[in-house]
Amino acid sequence: MRAVLGGPLPDRGEPAARVVEDLARKADPGIVASGGPRFFGFVIGGSVPAALATDWLTSAWDQNAGLFVLSPAAAIAEETVIGWLRELFALPEGTGAGFVTGGQMANTTCLAAARQAVLARAGWDVAARGLIGAPRVVVIAGEEVHVTVQGALRLLGLGDACVNKVKTDGQGRMLPDAVRDALRAAEGSPTIVSTQAGNVNTGSFDPLADIARLARAHGNSWVHVDGAFGLWAAASPRFRHLVEGVSAADSWATDAHKWLNVPYDSGLAFVRDTGAHRAAMARTAAYLQRSTSERDNYEWTPEFSRRARGFTVYAALRSLGRAGIAELVERCCDHARLFAERLSAAPGVSVVNEVVLNQVLVRFERPGSSLEEGDAWTRQVISRVQADGTCWLSGTVWRGRSLMRISVSNWSTEREDVERSAAAILAAHRP
Repeated sequence: MRAVLGGPLPDRGEPAARVVEDLARKADPGIVASGGPRFFGFVIGGSVPAALATDWLTSAWDQNAGLFVLSPAAAIAEETVIGWLRELFALPEGTGAGFVTGGQMANTTCLAAARQAVLARAGWDVAARGLIGAPRVVVIAGEEVHVTVQGALRLLGLGDACVNKVKTDGQGRMLPDAVRDALRAAEGSPTIVSTQAGNVNTGSFDPLADIARLARAHGNSWVHVDGAFGLWAAASPRFRHLVEGVSAADSWATDAHKWLNVPYDSGLAFVRDTGAHRAAMARTAAYLQRSTSERDNYEWTPEFSRRARGFTVYAALRSLGRAGIAELVERCCDHARLFAERLSAAPGVSVVNEVVLNQVLVRFERPGSSLEEGDAWTRQVISRVQADGTCWLSGTVWRGRSLMRISVSNWSTEREDVERSAAAILAAHRP
């Protein structure tokens, strides 16, 4: 790629069509088919047709979605989507939201609002005074808190040292008793409890209702839900029990690229306390032509100028409808269970997680092998599968053991793709 795409900047420009055609040809060998039906690495969706076509429109329209006056269509599309998703996720009426780049900035935006609110209750305006001299904020999270939450805390000046990681069960769910003890230890301190809806390895959900109840008893606390992909379980009658109690939280982060299958740049930060949300993001300048009656999108996100992200989400939601979104979630979960069934039936193959959603963790071992030899063989099987090309999936280390991680998130994956991929995986396991 470096050889064919690199080199010095040309002195003179080239015709646009030639540039595009040349780029398409030269980049092709380095393009990963991550939008395809047999890509099971990480948690990556594709793009449903309506969203992909609307993404082209969004680029052609070239709207700056920061201010209402710059694009009433973008502002109203986002406003509409927020209402639809608030209902779909069963979030409290009046909850506000901002469209951000992805899960990282969704968590950052939500936790910025949380920092603003808990410090304000402690008599400190962090937006005006910063963190120097502020009361110490305690963040309670599980042992398997996602790295984007930790990244957000660093960006917000709270850092790793503010986090009290509590014990989790065998699937990575926070233990309510451990949360209770952590809250007692934080008595008198502004406190943020960061929960998970969809563990990145196992797919498990923290006991949201229990944690929210404990946090309310604590006093000055804020409950955040990192639901990058798992929050979409709320759209399914079969799986919404996993997010029981989610409406009792104060903020929710998700990424529409993952399970709604829209193009990238589609994170969403939902915050119940709109005052804290806007205070954390608020900026003003004399030159801005702010609306006195309509939504100015920049007031809800870390950015001013930005892409009109709401159009693609709007198109995906309309094209799928409530029933289609539920069917998409349920189909992916059924495919994950089929993977687990096919793989665990083979000798030397074990599924080590409870397949509650769309995540499958797989271990490969040979007869009489040690734990270390099992780690090495599992990594070898993953490499063989990746080299084979029938499907692509990734590895992880969970609870100290090397594992294959299968994430089923793509709208176009069919049962045949799962059967074909499972057969390829088992073939890679054979000596």
